[in-house]
Amino acid sequence: MKLASLKNNTRDGELVVVSKDLSCCAAAPQIAPTMQFALDNWNHVQDRLTAEYEKLNNNASKEAKAFNQEDCCSPLPRAFQWADGSAYVNHVELVRKARGAELPNTFWEDPLIYQGGADSFLSPHDDIETETEAYGVDFEAEIAVVVSDVPMGSCTGNIEDKIKLLMLVNDVSLRNLIPTELAKGFGFFQSKPSSAFSPVAVTPDELGASWGGGKVSLPLRSVLNNELFGIPNAGVDMTFNFFELVAHAAKTRPLTAGTIIGSGTVSNKSEDGGCGEEISKGGKGYSCIAELRMIETITYGQPKTEFMKFGDTIQIEMLNDQGLSIFGAINQKLVPYKKTI
Repeated sequence: MKLASLKNNTRDGELVVVSKDLSCCAAAPQIAPTMQFALDNWNHVQDRLTAEYEKLNNNASKEAKAFNQEDCCSPLPRAFQWADGSAYVNHVELVRKARGAELPNTFWEDPLIYQGGADSFLSPHDDIETETEAYGVDFEAEIAVVVSDVPMGSCTGNIEDKIKLLMLVNDVSLRNLIPTELAKGFGFFQSKPSSAFSPVAVTPDELGASWGGGKVSLPLRSVLNNELFGIPNAGVDMTFNFFELVAHAAKTRPLTAGTIIGSGTVSNKSEDGGCGEEISKGGKGYSCIAELRMIETITYGQPKTEFMKFGDTIQIEMLNDQGLSIFGAINQKLVPYKKTI
């Protein structure tokens, strides 16, 4: 099943069921008016929403209308919790290697997760606004899961049926603000502005054999300024799967229905186990500019590629084995922020 939230005059949007090919959609307010309502009442609404989905795919829905990705909010325009992991330790290893620091062995044994801002997600086609390019604006292409209620202390073996939806993420980062914040020893805040999620959220069964073991084994495409920047496979080099990430997040607290857990930047090593390579050199590329800059620093002593500039665009998308978009596309432009107060 595929679900989306359309922009309306409310903060939480209007829930719609979306056809498999993303061509049409239908609202079902009598079943679930919003995405959060559906997640809060999943056991009661899932079958009815699935029936609407089947009608859409069989051209039997009387409520069907054209689906336009530009009309979408993020599937959850705001959430009770957004916690982002760093499941691809290759990415973390490169960050530390670029500054000459060793990676502690514990990083391979215990997931990293930080608490992100969940009160104001960007829509998937909204501009990314920032006051200055000097902040070092970067995109981060990721995958996220949305869970139902997860009891505190849940083990990994009990997590699979708690994962109700999957989405793509652009976890925007202000790279030049990160070092100062981390030096305080109190985590990210100003350096992590609003994230954007894919137009469509999908149930795990929509991924077929590409979903297994808590991983999505498909390439995640990042297109920067209309040029392919990365196609790393999200199922490769994922040190901690989603079952492990969710269990880690729930170790000392319960997770409320609608909690979003992110994978962190999708990152692949090269075929010989070394640093990933650029698309132009036959590699899988990268899911953020920072990773390329790290490799440039390791190779040349300093980075050569600049972070995003005003007017730059980023598109993030995942295609199935037939080349069709699964989640729709995150498609954003970096623009100057205009203060209104």
